[in-house]
Amino acid sequence: MQPAARQNAIYWALLAAAFAVALTASWTSFGAQIDNDAYDTMFRLYQPPPWQPQSILLAIDDRSLNAYGGVPGLRKPLAEALELIDAAAPKAVAVDIILADRTDPKIDARLEQALHATANLVLACQLLPDDSGWEDPLPIFRAQAAELGHVHAEPDELDSVGRSIPLEKAAGHDRRWALSLAAYRLSRGGAQIIESPRDLNVGGVVIPSTFAGGRLMRIRYAPPSVKIPRVSMKDLLDHPGLASWFKGKVVFAGVTSQIAAKDWLFTPYSAGRPMVGVEIHANAFETIAQGLFIRDAPPWTVLAFSLLLVVALGVTYSRLRPLAANGLGAAILVTAHVTPYWFFTHRIFFSFATPVSAAWLSLITAGSYQFLIVRRRLRLSEADRDRYRQTIHFVTHEMRTPLTAIQGSSEMMSRYALPEQKRKQIADLINAESKRLGRMIEMFLNVERLSAGQMELKKETFSARELLAACVQRALPLAERKQIRILTAALAEDLVLAGDRELMEYAFYNLLTNAIKYSPPRTQVTLAAVRKHDHSYISVEDQGIGMDQKEVKKIFQKFYRTKRAEQSGEVGTGIGLSIVEQIITQHSGTIEVMSRPGQGSRFTIVLPASVPAAVVKQS
Repeated sequence: MQPAARQNAIYWALLAAAFAVALTASWTSFGAQIDNDAYDTMFRLYQPPPWQPQSILLAIDDRSLNAYGGVPGLRKPLAEALELIDAAAPKAVAVDIILADRTDPKIDARLEQALHATANLVLACQLLPDDSGWEDPLPIFRAQAAELGHVHAEPDELDSVGRSIPLEKAAGHDRRWALSLAAYRLSRGGAQIIESPRDLNVGGVVIPSTFAGGRLMRIRYAPPSVKIPRVSMKDLLDHPGLASWFKGKVVFAGVTSQIAAKDWLFTPYSAGRPMVGVEIHANAFETIAQGLFIRDAPPWTVLAFSLLLVVALGVTYSRLRPLAANGLGAAILVTAHVTPYWFFTHRIFFSFATPVSAAWLSLITAGSYQFLIVRRRLRLSEADRDRYRQTIHFVTHEMRTPLTAIQGSSEMMSRYALPEQKRKQIADLINAESKRLGRMIEMFLNVERLSAGQMELKKETFSARELLAACVQRALPLAERKQIRILTAALAEDLVLAGDRELMEYAFYNLLTNAIKYSPPRTQVTLAAVRKHDHSYISVEDQGIGMDQKEVKKIFQKFYRTKRAEQSGEVGTGIGLSIVEQIITQHSGTIEVMSRPGQGSRFTIVLPASVPAAVVKQS
């Protein structure tokens, strides 16, 4: 795998890991609490259009409790209040008081008569704490009710905030609907409740409440702009004319004193002040009556949106410049925060924790990775620039030698009257040095054209043994100065290579001179050339300074030199092996390197096998 492809694979793997971490975190209790907090915040921020409440509270407040002797003394005034309310013709009456205990028979009889006279009456019931069954009103009261409705709310286990209400509860096979749902059904003429796994249909109104989720319905609590009217029971009894307020309304009667009430909960609007149960049931009724249902977005849409954010951030930071990427990344991050609120304004709760955590983790991961990559590329670019300057310096130094010879020889010919033989000798020197300089320039240009794909290779066949022999002959003076032996016994005579002979000679000569340069005196360099199956193997092995594996991976990079090479005192640019690799690659070959520090190196060029030498000679 190429370095760029490897970096790209690592980049996307890190983003995938960030997405997995974000997804896992959003499924924990911490993520659920973030969703709850976001839900409450959006609930307070978004104000739906005001509506006219269809319900009213008969509030048994502190004044009423004090006036009638507390909860035990409520049945007589409750009977009187119900009689007044019934005369005003309400649509339905829901009593949020469990009338399960006997009191004075005369008072109970009075209440029984009042309940009997009340149309569309719903009485409260609740499951017993030990789940053994229902706590119902006394039979004399129950017989007067059109329906029983449970009074259970469903506070969140994490923070005890009441955001939803279960529309049904069951003890064995005995199932009861919620007080609010029962009151709504009766107020619509006793409409039948049609059930499906995803919702309930009451007289054409579809209530989103899945069976798998326990028939929970999110409550759209009335905003500050909408006040559910309430009348104190004491005020009603003191001023019977207030009964007109109840005309055509659904009445919820219950204790509103936070001191006496046991069924109060915090809500998204609470701000530290809890809401009593009867008011919660009235808000649940308004949710159904106004059709202000808050649905949960399907999990797959949240997952798909979060994944889209991760991909968008990944592409942004991999394709754009840092400044533009940061700008677009910030916009994507804002989108992740705003999208759940946009859905909420359309009465859909879209998870906040999942997309936001995915966006943040992906942005941090993508930004950090690209920052590190850019920093690394910058360092490499600066290092390459320094090596390039060194190379230019070296190349100009190498060119200076033939240029000096040409300049000095031509000056000598122009200033002095030289014998013809001497003039011819100097002219030959100028010609040889100019050709040498031309070949040097042409070699560098050809290699650059090859790497850029602007030059085609020459197609010729030649003997590998003859080519290597020419390289050895050129390198002998350098080897003799260091008393290094060049062994060539393992050169196959019939090995034929195909391609550009001049470039191949450059490649082999470079490997041979490197082996001599970086070998200590009185050692040996071995050349071998064999054919195995469909490939030719030409190797150059020395007993020199060697390299570790980390250095071996880098030696074909332009301008790279190992620490041992730099410490050896030998002049070099680090570009030779890069050129060799380009030449061999253009010939559809590869280079294998085996090396150990202090024990030498072996470079093996592997090329596709060509026709036998006999065929070349015949042609």
